[in-house]
Amino acid sequence: MGSARTRVWIAGRGLIADVPTVAFPGTGAVYPIQRGTIIDTPGCARMLERLLGHRLPRIIRPLVVVTSPVLGGVAYRSAARTAVQALRPRSVLTVPSARAVAQAAGADLSRPLLVIDIGAHLTEVVLLSDGAVVDARRTALGTSDLTATTPAQISEAVVTMVTAMLRQDRTTLTVDALHTDVLLAGGGVLRPEITYQLTGRLQAPLRIVSAPHTAAVRGAAQLLQAAHAHPSTNSCAPPHTH
Repeated sequence: MGSARTRVWIAGRGLIADVPTVAFPGTGAVYPIQRGTIIDTPGCARMLERLLGHRLPRIIRPLVVVTSPVLGGVAYRSAARTAVQALRPRSVLTVPSARAVAQAAGADLSRPLLVIDIGAHLTEVVLLSDGAVVDARRTALGTSDLTATTPAQISEAVVTMVTAMLRQDRTTLTVDALHTDVLLAGGGVLRPEITYQLTGRLQAPLRIVSAPHTAAVRGAAQLLQAAHAHPSTNSCAPPHTH
């Protein structure tokens, strides 16, 4: 559930929804997620019910995996889990979007990894080590802001976040990640003017994830498949940073 779009993947069917994140309470359109923050949990629940209520069998309670912004914190995860209750799940697992992106990219999670996720309303830079979040930064900028800002300014914001990571890192993890694997994901990566700016500014090997705008939901689908293969994980959610 992103600020601009919500994407849904159902096991065995693939991507079945890629729609604007919007609810219709009867008084017009309401946008329940803004800048990576759920501001209207009932609105999210109504949206999910409208999208999926008729697609899921009533006799089987589904296992649901929800990706969330890394810096959304407990508040986002709690609100997301509450909204998903509209689908009568038997369990809800939350996973950081950056971890899902790395999963979709087939990245080597045993090595330090930097994920740059440029969305419509939010951009995150996340450092992973052994699949866990080590550091994360965000800025409330994205492709929806390009009428008031420029691709160069979005790229500059990313470079500023990476530079802050480098300065505060007392290990070699950030440097190692920059030298080995930097993943670019999110709909913003489909804008060549943004990736061009980033390539020139970061001076690091950048890898654009296949279909970057759907990478998070595809990674979540892989994690869902793994959870189905290990039923013992279905009864409780894993730590958010794994």
